[in-house]
Amino acid sequence: MREDAFEQLAVLAEHAGTRLDTFLSMQTELSRSAAAKLIENGSVLVNGEVQNKRYAIKETDQIAYFLPEPLPSEAEPEDIPLDIIYEDEDLLVICKKKGMVVHPAPGNERGTLVNALLYHCKDSLSGIGGTVRPGIVHRIDKDTAGLLAVAKNDFAHLSLSSQLATHHMHRIYHALANGGFKDEKGTVSAPIGRHPVDRKKMAVISDGSHSAKEAVTHFEVLESHDAISYLKLKLETGRTHQIRVHMAHLGHPLLGDTLYGGGNRPFEKKHAQLLCGQCLFAKELSFTHPRSGKEVHFEAPLPADFEQLLNIWRQTTQQ
Repeated sequence: MREDAFEQLAVLAEHAGTRLDTFLSMQTELSRSAAAKLIENGSVLVNGEVQNKRYAIKETDQIAYFLPEPLPSEAEPEDIPLDIIYEDEDLLVICKKKGMVVHPAPGNERGTLVNALLYHCKDSLSGIGGTVRPGIVHRIDKDTAGLLAVAKNDFAHLSLSSQLATHHMHRIYHALANGGFKDEKGTVSAPIGRHPVDRKKMAVISDGSHSAKEAVTHFEVLESHDAISYLKLKLETGRTHQIRVHMAHLGHPLLGDTLYGGGNRPFEKKHAQLLCGQCLFAKELSFTHPRSGKEVHFEAPLPADFEQLLNIWRQTTQQ
């Protein structure tokens, strides 16, 4: 295994004494069991050597890990209900529920959208994403609900992927964010890359780093009361956690988004059970149908918990 294949992790004073598997889980998107498996497989080095998962980290340690390419997925079809907005011989448009992972990954091998699609579509899924991501053209976060396009064949997959790359697939989200905005409309154009310290997070990277990629988000304030704003957001690019990172960068983290600074305000704490993660919904999806060449547009109603939260917030502003 080449030395340059390993990725370095920053060790801070506050990490001293932390178990190696716990630290790796904290600094990456891996579950603790998946982190332990990597350590056991010799894919984590401490000062150039393999250590036990129970190893207690020292501030002076140099820690690096290697994440192997995913093996062909052994995901099995699972009879999981799908909210299908549209389906034909080429594609599906799904409204993914909050809490569902899009494709299998360490720690989330079952119960994913891919498992459900394999059951529903049988062998009718594009192979371009490989066995790990069959039919998957784009993703949304586990705790974000909303619309996704899925390709049933390679012809549709190539067309949809091209539209995504050239910004001809239009994705509109609704969200509740902390704080009031100075402008009713605006654009955030700020490159996004992996956070230099906390590997579970993305961040705006403005130092010209090659790891950062162009990211552009357009926003419109639909309503604003009592230091909370209801937003409509349009993605021009599609980076990991893009809306969440851009809104936090502006000082307006999404309600319930504890990873990026949300979740601490009184309204959020009071209604934490309704939030259960960031208050963000992929509401609209538009693209050119690969076969007909016609523009198609899909829209889903807000989830019940989002709608309820909106109503509670509106009622509090009227009191």
